[in-house]
Amino acid sequence: MSKGPGLFADIGKKAKDLLTKDYTSDQKFTVSSYTGAGVAFTSTALKKGGLSTGDIAALYKYKNSQFDVKVDTDSNISTTITFTEILPSTKTIASFKVPDYNSGKLEVQYFHDHATFTTTVGLNQTPGVDVTATIGTPAIAFGAEAGYDTTSGKFTKYTAGISVTKPDSCASILLGDKGDSIKASYVHYLDQQKKSAAVGEISRRFSTNENTFTVGGAYAVDHLTLIKAKLNNHGRLGALLQHEVVPKSLLTISSELDTKALEKSPRFGLALALKP
Repeated sequence: MSKGPGLFADIGKKAKDLLTKDYTSDQKFTVSSYTGAGVAFTSTALKKGGLSTGDIAALYKYKNSQFDVKVDTDSNISTTITFTEILPSTKTIASFKVPDYNSGKLEVQYFHDHATFTTTVGLNQTPGVDVTATIGTPAIAFGAEAGYDTTSGKFTKYTAGISVTKPDSCASILLGDKGDSIKASYVHYLDQQKKSAAVGEISRRFSTNENTFTVGGAYAVDHLTLIKAKLNNHGRLGALLQHEVVPKSLLTISSELDTKALEKSPRFGLALALKP
């Protein structure tokens, strides 16, 4: 692909991942295996409250194509097919779920040295259309996103953003919810491997005058162990410990606590992902 700006979805993604990725208050167990033919199988069991669910997924890559099929305990079959370079500098993604035949989507991504574009169309009788565009360079990018409902003839969303990326930091601003919210974030990396970092994020919703300020960080104790923590101005505290038990097998323990209601029990989560 090109060496230009990333997709619009990448604006603010680094801060979001630091503040949300791998945090869980559920119990999750994942096992992955690979066949000699290059097929990757992943089985997941999840317990949330008193409800237990599970799924099994198969991923197969062949040349410029990728096939991903997932079957869950509710008898839903989700399929995602990805083709790279059908046309130069493009990626095409088709997804659908059975028996929900109205869930199908077709997405086309185009990459240029100075811009990226995506178009997503629902594969049903009343399709919605989402379009994004980003211009700039890997160091600075401006982007916008819009969603259109062909049934009502109205825009369902429009968002604009900007990101600035340096070797040891990145910052972004997003104006979303049809102009009703704004979010600014900053990430600063503390090592060359970008495993240890500090992050700050502030958001405001204009219709309710609600402000949320969140700080957090990640610290790599060694090449096997990672610690993450976050705290916002509403008193929500989260902590996470992730350790690579054996190569490619991760044990994750996380907890969330409302510091303004300490009489309530904290929520703990446990996730175990095993890969050969």
